[in-house]
Amino acid sequence: MNRSVSLTLALAVNFSLTSFSQASEITGIAAKVNGKVITTNELNYHLTPYREQLNAQMPRKNPQYHKLIKKARANILDSLIERELILSDFRNNIKGSIPAHAIDEEIKRQIRELYNNNRDEFNKALKTSGISMQQHRRETEKKLIVQAMRAQQFRNSIPPLPNEVQAEFVKNRRKMRDITGDAMEFHKIYIPKNDPKNSLINAKTQLQLAERIVAQLKKGGNFELLAKQHSKDAWASEGGKVEKTKRTDLSPAFAAIMMETPEGEILGPLEDGRGYTIVCLDKKYYGAMPPLSKVRKAIEGRVRARKNKEKHDRWIKRLKQNAIITKKI
Repeated sequence: MNRSVSLTLALAVNFSLTSFSQASEITGIAAKVNGKVITTNELNYHLTPYREQLNAQMPRKNPQYHKLIKKARANILDSLIERELILSDFRNNIKGSIPAHAIDEEIKRQIRELYNNNRDEFNKALKTSGISMQQHRRETEKKLIVQAMRAQQFRNSIPPLPNEVQAEFVKNRRKMRDITGDAMEFHKIYIPKNDPKNSLINAKTQLQLAERIVAQLKKGGNFELLAKQHSKDAWASEGGKVEKTKRTDLSPAFAAIMMETPEGEILGPLEDGRGYTIVCLDKKYYGAMPPLSKVRKAIEGRVRARKNKEKHDRWIKRLKQNAIITKKI
């Protein structure tokens, strides 16, 4: 089957707490660390990938959805505050900058691994987050500085042992694969939100229909028969069967959800701008996994970080004790 797959999903100091809260609403301030602002745009930027997946997985946006978003926002803000503490340490004691070519390479990696090597999807995510490319480059530079500062903290620590490196490699090899080589086979049912010929059909009634179909499938219903009865796309006549499809042919959010789903599991209904998709994942194919020689430095970094967690925590605690931190949430 040579049809292209289109499953686009709705693709994340010196004033009182009262005045800070008021300023936050006007200026978009999420927190301040030693006078440096962490904006709500920065927070939303880091939240976007998670929000996109959750939007697709939870179309009803129920209380659990809002609870998960709130928890994710709080965790991301804490990590951004820790990041700013490290950046403050860098500005006060190290100074310097990250070479432009290193930032370029990291952005290429992000597009490849987070956006299926699709620059259009990457640009769309920036727009959704309200972040310009220039701001994204600054965010990437901050990330690289933090990585370098953490590495410096561990430079005199005991090096990872060969058996520790090997064990870490075996455990994380699949996570370090080239995800652009991923592919999937699956069945799907697509339920559009509206029908121009029938005003009684709307997003609410179609979501209810999709949920009823999922319930039938989970009770043993025949997927192909239900696809022929209800699906409204090019695969309906074939029982919803979609042959082996590259990950890069799917939206990043949809691909990420599918690759995290066990084979044979019913997934959905997933929401996009036009309708709801129900999926049965038949088979997953993983991209090429790297040899240890190619990722040894990264693997050693993981082992060092774990072995030196107490040292890292003491460092962060010291930075917090010497900092002025105010946050909105």
